[in-house]
Amino acid sequence: MSKLFSAFSLKSVTLRNRIAVPPMCQYSAHDGLINDWHLAHYAGLARGGAGLVIVEATAVSPEGRITPGCTGLWNEEQAAGMAKVAAVIKAGGAVPGIQIGHAGRKASANRPWEGDDHIAAGDPRGWETLSPSAVAFGANLPQVPREMTLADIQRVREDFVAAARRAVEAGFEWLELHFAHGYLAQSFFSPYANQRTDAYGASAENRGRFLLETLEAVRAVWPDHLPLTARFGVIEFDGKDEQTLVESIALVKAMRSAGLDMLSVSMNFTTPQANIPWGPAFLAPIAERVRREAGLPVATAWGVDLPELCEQTLQAGQLDLVMVGRAHLADPHWPYQAAKTLGVEQPAWVLPAPYAHWLQRYQPAGPQ
Repeated sequence: MSKLFSAFSLKSVTLRNRIAVPPMCQYSAHDGLINDWHLAHYAGLARGGAGLVIVEATAVSPEGRITPGCTGLWNEEQAAGMAKVAAVIKAGGAVPGIQIGHAGRKASANRPWEGDDHIAAGDPRGWETLSPSAVAFGANLPQVPREMTLADIQRVREDFVAAARRAVEAGFEWLELHFAHGYLAQSFFSPYANQRTDAYGASAENRGRFLLETLEAVRAVWPDHLPLTARFGVIEFDGKDEQTLVESIALVKAMRSAGLDMLSVSMNFTTPQANIPWGPAFLAPIAERVRREAGLPVATAWGVDLPELCEQTLQAGQLDLVMVGRAHLADPHWPYQAAKTLGVEQPAWVLPAPYAHWLQRYQPAGPQ
């Protein structure tokens, strides 16, 4: 029996299979507002058969956007638009999820196809960036951020809480906190970005404080029966991997105790000098270690896009969910194709009736 096409339950939520669409930025919003593109995009992904569709990285404040084209959840107009997104995902049979975050020192950037670099100083489209310390990422993101004050930290934490409230009011049933990829939360945990000497810096425990406090604050307003998850970079690939993993797993354990239900295992991306060993499912063994030592269900979204490989990682107990990203952009009906590849005749999801009529009733030879 295929594990990929078995149901997966977390809290009160049950996914029709173990295929999830991870957050993938569309950079197509205006003032944080969704538009018809987003509705068409997410409706297609949900209709294709995935069990979970997570809406792209959505900023908790204007300053928290990666680019001017990023979606937001800092006001009620944005929440009303996101309610439409949640509704079309549900209509497609998938569970609607959303990722909320703050870009930190990687904010105020041009869209990838317009340079993927910081917006030039003096350009009215740009804004001041924030980080735990005034240290630039470097490479194509040279802007030196402003070091956050304690008041800034409290305000951003409250922005996460407000966005989480709007997310549940909009109808989302799965929340992912973006604690990865060199954005604000990951920067707090990273010695490359965090050079503070107060309660939010120096030791691993202090560097993890912002993440843990933010999780606890969101947990207080996010319904207990709905999954609260995070995407977190547990490894940098900088030659200090064992130390980073040990510190990361200790923080994940603390987050589990604070109410985290699942972790999407990713990379830190806090230094452009990282030497990432790209390859098929290259993070799966690391995710398995996090799963075993931290005692949490895990997923990952890197290099896991072939049906046979997805099945293998699940059967081996490395992952609980597979996050299939770019393959879904190439073919929103990837789950249907994966079921055929794996010989699954009755997967744990049902084709929409208008599609089943054509795909099951009519054969290649013609109408019967």
